[in-house]
Amino acid sequence: MSVVKSPLSEVDLKTVGNALRGALVDLVDLSLVAKQVHWNVVGPRFRSIHLQLDEVVATARLHSDTVAERASAVGVPPDGRAATVAAQSAIGAVPEGWVKDTDAVQVLVDALGAVIGRMRERIVATADPDPVTQDILIGLTADLEKHAWMFQAESA
Repeated sequence: MSVVKSPLSEVDLKTVGNALRGALVDLVDLSLVAKQVHWNVVGPRFRSIHLQLDEVVATARLHSDTVAERASAVGVPPDGRAATVAAQSAIGAVPEGWVKDTDAVQVLVDALGAVIGRMRERIVATADPDPVTQDILIGLTADLEKHAWMFQAESA
C-alpha cells in the first residue's frame, strides 16, 4: 500500500528509498551509540567529551528526522525500529559498562567513520535520481564530518 504518491519513477524511488532508509538507520544508531557512551564515559577529559557526545546526539537526531520526513515525502515509509537499526547499522558494538575517555573518543571516531563512509556512497547514488535527497545527505554528511574531525583531534 502506498499512501503518498512519489514524484520519482519506480527505479529512482528504489535507489532513493534505500539511501534514505539506510541513512535513517545509521543516524538512529549513531544517536544511541553516542548517548550510551555519554552516560558511561569516565576519565580526566570526562566533561569535555561528555558534552561533545551530546552534540553528536543532537546532530544525529535532527538529521534523522529530516531524513525520515524526506522519505515520507517521496513515498517511502521510514523505518527506525530497534530491530531494523540493530540488523542494518554500520556501527560496531559499543563496550558495556564504563568507557575510559580515550576509548570513548575511539568509539566515536570509528562510529562516525562508518556512517560517513556509507553516507558518501548514498550521496553518489542519489545524484541523478533525486538531487533534493542528495542535498540533504550532503548537508548531514558535512555535519558528521565536522564531528569526526573534532573527535580525531581529541585522539591525536
